[in-house]
Amino acid sequence: MIQLTNFTKSYSSKSPFAVSDINMTCEKGCITGILGLNGAGKTTILKAITARHFATSGSVLVEGIEAGENAEQVRNLTGFVEEEPKLPGEYTVEEYLNMVASLHGLETQMHADKRGLNNDINSSASICVNLRLIESLSLTELLPKKIKTLSKGQRQRVNFAQALIYNPSVLVLDEPASGLDPAQIINMRSLVKSLKGEHTILLSTHLMQEVDSLCDKVYILHEGRIAASGRPDEIASQFKCKNLEEAFFKITSSSDIVGE
Repeated sequence: MIQLTNFTKSYSSKSPFAVSDINMTCEKGCITGILGLNGAGKTTILKAITARHFATSGSVLVEGIEAGENAEQVRNLTGFVEEEPKLPGEYTVEEYLNMVASLHGLETQMHADKRGLNNDINSSASICVNLRLIESLSLTELLPKKIKTLSKGQRQRVNFAQALIYNPSVLVLDEPASGLDPAQIINMRSLVKSLKGEHTILLSTHLMQEVDSLCDKVYILHEGRIAASGRPDEIASQFKCKNLEEAFFKITSSSDIVGE
C-alpha cells in the first residue's frame, strides 16, 4: 500500500512547489494510474515514493513505512521502472541483473543451468523466479550482451527486469511503454496485469491507452495538484464528459480546476 498525505515538494527555497498538497492512496491488488501532461509533477511523486528524494512537507508511507525516515527499507520494498533509466553500458545484462539482485540481498546467479536446478534440492526459489522473469521479458538471448549494444526497447525490458528481480511488494512504473514496439507493449501490459494480485502497482503516464488498458483507479494531476480522482467512468461523470479522455482534456485545458 502507498499513502501520501499532504505531500508537497519544492526543489529549492526560491522555486515554486513542483507538487502541492497531494493526497493519494494506492491499494494492493489495484493498478493505480497518475495521468497528467508532461511537467505536471508525476515523476516528482514517483521519486518520493521510491525514496529517491524526500518531501518538503507532508508524509509518504510505503507499506506503512515513512520513506523519508527509512529510505533503504523503502527502496527494498519498491521496484522502480524509470522512463529514462541510467543503465551501466559496460555491464552485460546478466552481470547487471546479478548485481541488482545482490544489492537487494539475493545470493543467486541469473544464468543457472537446468541440470543444476533439477539436481540441487537446496536451490533458492528466487533462482526459479528469476528464470521465469527472464523468459517472460524475452531476455534469455540478451543475457551475455553488453547493455550499451541494446536497442531502446531491449533496454526497457532490462529496466523492467531490474525492478522485478528481487520481487518487491510495490511496483512503480514511469511511462513503462516508452521505447517498446506494439507487440512489446502488449506483452508489457500482460506482465503488469499478472503482477496485480500480489503487488501494489502505481503507473504514471500521459497516454490514455495505458490508463484504459491497465488502471482500476486514476489520479489526474494538473499544475502540481490533483484535479480529479476515481474510476475512469466516475471522473468522466463528474466532469459531464463521455469518457476519461474527454474529461482529461477538459481538466488540463483549464487553470481553474484544482483540488481532489
